[in-house]
Order: sequence, then C-alpha cells, then structure tokens
Amino acid sequence: MGHPSPKYSAEFKQQAVRLYRERGGTYAEIARELGCDAGSISDWVKRADAAQAPPEDNPFKVAEENRRLRREVERLRRENEILLKASAFFASRQL
Repeated sequence: MGHPSPKYSAEFKQQAVRLYRERGGTYAEIARELGCDAGSISDWVKRADAAQAPPEDNPFKVAEENRRLRREVERLRRENEILLKASAFFASRQL
C-alpha cells in the first residue's frame, strides 16, 4: 500500500505555479525546492492554465471552496432526510 497523498493549501499551490512560471525551470527543480512531487506541480500548472484566471485569482482556492460546499450540501441533504423520516414517524404515531 502507498502512503496517503499530502494535502497542500491553495496558497501553496498558487505559489508553486508562480515560482515555476517566474523561474522557467523544470517541474523537478521546483519540486525539489518545495519538497513536493514534480507531477503535482505539473498538474497544478495545467489546472491554472486551464482556468485562465487573472493572476490575482486563485483557481485552487475556488476548487477548495467547491469541495467544501459539496460536503455541506451533502450534510444538509442527510439532515433533511432525517427530518422527513422523523416527521413521517411522528405523524403516523398520532393517527
């Protein structure tokens, strides 16, 4: 079994992309300097390019926010389902 992938913050990813673009080195060089995987930097650069966002925007922060919101929506759906079942249970007991 492999080791779990480390979680990097949106700011770290953005900084890695900026560093790669400013220095123009290889992914491996930047990865050694930052202590992460070259494949990760490659993915981050590709995602940043695909987003074509202005430099002040952080596409990784948007992705983190989307994940957070999806988790929240799922939690709210579960809570709603529990409330619906509870109301049906109590309605049937009163009849």
